[in-house]
Amino acid sequence: MRLAVVDVGSNTVRLAVADGDGDIPLPVHTAKRRLRLAEHVEPDGRLGEQAVTRLVEAVAAAKEEAGRWGVRNPFAFGTAIIRDAPNRHQILQTVHSETGVPLYVMPGTTEGALTFLAARQWMGWRAGPMVLLDIGGGSMEVAFGRSRTPDYVASLPIGAGRMTREYLGAADPPPARAVRELRRRVRHELRDVATRIRWESPRTAVATSRTFQQLARLCGAPPGKRGPFVTRRIAREDLGAAAETLAALPAAERAALPGISASRARQSLAGAVIAHTAMECMEIDSVTLSPWALREGVMLKHLQEQAPLRSGTAVEAHHTMAAELQPVPQPVD
Repeated sequence: MRLAVVDVGSNTVRLAVADGDGDIPLPVHTAKRRLRLAEHVEPDGRLGEQAVTRLVEAVAAAKEEAGRWGVRNPFAFGTAIIRDAPNRHQILQTVHSETGVPLYVMPGTTEGALTFLAARQWMGWRAGPMVLLDIGGGSMEVAFGRSRTPDYVASLPIGAGRMTREYLGAADPPPARAVRELRRRVRHELRDVATRIRWESPRTAVATSRTFQQLARLCGAPPGKRGPFVTRRIAREDLGAAAETLAALPAAERAALPGISASRARQSLAGAVIAHTAMECMEIDSVTLSPWALREGVMLKHLQEQAPLRSGTAVEAHHTMAAELQPVPQPVD
């Protein structure tokens, strides 16, 4: 049995194809297409017509490529950039009608729960009580749990792309005052979440997302070419120093640093500030990176439920601490 998921994020559309004959998805093929949707967000959060057209083209290309790898109907989902857009329903309708692929959105807490599931599978039970940090373009998810699924999940509107637009503006590099204001916003958003995580006293802190991957490389972790099984960690002290370095440089010079890609150079500073402030507020000294995240969580949930993962099928996942499984909202017809 072969599975495929299409992940629409703030910067890229990613296709992941895996064999699912066992208990875990075994990767077969991955591909990505840069869209940089975050650069086309209008002041009110809407995605403009040009951005939607490019999204349709990317989803159609991903569907065609998935077909070449044996999956006719990949499961496609959009993250915060789609979920929070005021014209979300129009976007979903357009993608579905133009490509034949239903594009699903799910609550941020469901994203967090599925990402936790994947990270737990990767880290294993030796991780013990575990906190997960995941910084996307539009939101940040925090989850904590002692078992396979989290006991607590929060989704906060402090993604790296969103905070760059709201606080760091067009100045390059931004003034120190703007960075301080960003830190205050992150502390405010994390106040209750950080209190809960400190109370839980997790044994292991795990981070996922492209933001953390690039920051880890900047802080001296092994490069991606070493493969997924090399341990990669970020120390809070090193991350603080990295944030200061990024704050002093314009985006073009940040892109020359280890791990920082040109497409994410502008939002790398916000990502570093969010990550460092979160670790500080939660009293986390270091995080270990998990290469498995939301896409793998969707596949793992499918394998556990043994339900067809295809267009028209809703993925189910825990909402925060509720024991009852809830379906992901269906796309609008």
